[in-house]
Amino acid sequence: MFKQWFPGLILALLFTTQVSAQQAFKEGVDYRRVDPVVKTTNPEKIVVTELFWYGCPHCFRFEPYVEKWVKTMPEGVIFERVPSTLNPRWIEHARTFYALKMMGAPSQTHKAFFDAIHIKRQRLTSIDAIGKFIESQGLDQGKFREQYNSFPVDTKIRKNNQKEKRYGHSGVPTVIVNGKYMTSGGMAGSFDRLLNIIDFLVASELKNR
Repeated sequence: MFKQWFPGLILALLFTTQVSAQQAFKEGVDYRRVDPVVKTTNPEKIVVTELFWYGCPHCFRFEPYVEKWVKTMPEGVIFERVPSTLNPRWIEHARTFYALKMMGAPSQTHKAFFDAIHIKRQRLTSIDAIGKFIESQGLDQGKFREQYNSFPVDTKIRKNNQKEKRYGHSGVPTVIVNGKYMTSGGMAGSFDRLLNIIDFLVASELKNR
């Protein structure tokens, strides 16, 4: 008798799990669709994009969660950070992010910049102040300034502006999944739940490929 009802029990549990997941995350509440879909940087992969600002305390607190999540990403998924230019005051930090990438700065410089602002309470809001931070990291301030004001960085900023208007988000941190879905800490209610929503949306995209 056990053999007769056990397979049915397994199917019921699987169905219940799927229904629970669907009920847990509601479109329009926990996430919303981006319409029209925004083209990603890699059509062959599922692209998860975090929009952030270095001066944002929520983005700073989200960083450890992001670092942990990236280590568990499923195959076929890539993660990218994009500095938001939603507010004109954020452009200096967006330029800094891209200038450091152009220079090939060590990855830990990203965390160091966050820490300088939120732990050391440094006011890194001007090119001069940021330049001094760059030197403190053992990097060439002259090369940084050259990249900071370069055409490639201008192009990145302009493209950011265009994409962010299409995403339609109103703050950071915001996460875009494959150019199709937008979610955020505010929508999720907590960073742990935000990661669960991202996992849910990523799984949906992987399933539909």
